[in-house]
Amino acid sequence: MGTFTRSGAMVGALALVAAVALSGCGTEKQEAEFVGGAAPSASAPAGATGSPVPASPGGPPLVVTPANGAKSRPASVEIGAELPDGAKVSEVTLTAADGRTVKGRLRADGSSWVPSAPLKWATRYTATVTATRADGTSSEGTSTFTTMKKPSQVISSGLYLFDDKTYGVAMPVVAEFHPGIPQKDRAAVQRRMFVQTDPPQPGAWHWIDNGSQAYYRAKEYWKPGTTIDVRIALAGIPLSNGRFGNVDRTATAKIGRAFEMTVDNATKQMTVRENGEVVRTLPVSLGKKKTPSSSGTMVVMEKMESTVFDTRDDPDPENRYVTEIDFAQRLTWGGEFIHAAPWSEHVQGRQNVSHGCVNVSTAHARWLFGKTLIGDPITIKGTERQLDAGNGWTAWSLSWSAFRKGSALPVPAEGAGSPF
Repeated sequence: MGTFTRSGAMVGALALVAAVALSGCGTEKQEAEFVGGAAPSASAPAGATGSPVPASPGGPPLVVTPANGAKSRPASVEIGAELPDGAKVSEVTLTAADGRTVKGRLRADGSSWVPSAPLKWATRYTATVTATRADGTSSEGTSTFTTMKKPSQVISSGLYLFDDKTYGVAMPVVAEFHPGIPQKDRAAVQRRMFVQTDPPQPGAWHWIDNGSQAYYRAKEYWKPGTTIDVRIALAGIPLSNGRFGNVDRTATAKIGRAFEMTVDNATKQMTVRENGEVVRTLPVSLGKKKTPSSSGTMVVMEKMESTVFDTRDDPDPENRYVTEIDFAQRLTWGGEFIHAAPWSEHVQGRQNVSHGCVNVSTAHARWLFGKTLIGDPITIKGTERQLDAGNGWTAWSLSWSAFRKGSALPVPAEGAGSPF
């Protein structure tokens, strides 16, 4: 089947918008519909985590941030202080006007303390901060400040991850923004996008050029069995042009077994590996020269057991058709899929006749559909076209060194560790 043009953004955190119009070699992506964020994590203890501190700080008082008496602070505000040389924030207590203690966590670098959920709008808070030096001496400071009223101008955000779901080893964390984040503002936004993995696997963020999406991945595919905890903590944060983040979005997901597909145009065969072992080899037909398949590493983004491809709006009359399709697995927003193609079974393994999709027999498509997870990788090589960045979840189409360069913050060669 053929390809088509992506028409917009997709889901909000933890709520996938299922209604999509079918077009081309698959379904066409709809305008973003961002659904409210999940409940923030409450796993952190009251107060803050950190190193033990002396019971009676003896150093000079700290100047806490936000400053004492400050008004209209963002609901995303972090608690910190003007730190003496060599000191780190070691303990924070934040109390709302009603006396309730706010939960939160210290950043690993000791620079600030992050509330576990956005603060309430137009509410007074009191923060007590302790900072400790390497020699064990400490200082303390207190500040009372007020958060801003709920803003009217916001930037919508989305998170392509479902809570309590299992994904393939190449599933990137995908954050989406509408409108996109200008380059000058991305570092501040990225500092509020938290990813933790168990077992720990250092990673990095990468922004696509227009700032509408950012991907997070590790240097290599996730280890099978990994747990990924994500918080896109943007509620109330100033983003750009007087707009603020709309909500916090959170998800905790699992990574399943290793399942990888490799397609070689030279042989027109798909090699399927599970946990490193070859389990099946399938003959395929890829895109013909006029509508070639994309070479690169993609991931399965969507699965539909039965659907209809409708390309009647294609400007080229030769590419217009309406066809029922079975066992379709989306690879790109442009309309490239793996799917059953009984009409091309007689040339699969020998000739490319599709409009850009990976054609397999009905029997093989049914088997593959029953094995794959969203986030399973497929690498296609040797075709006439390279995969375009952002045409799907293209986090793995770049080398690690190239991927790191797309971060708005410096990233160590082996990746950045947990922020907490």
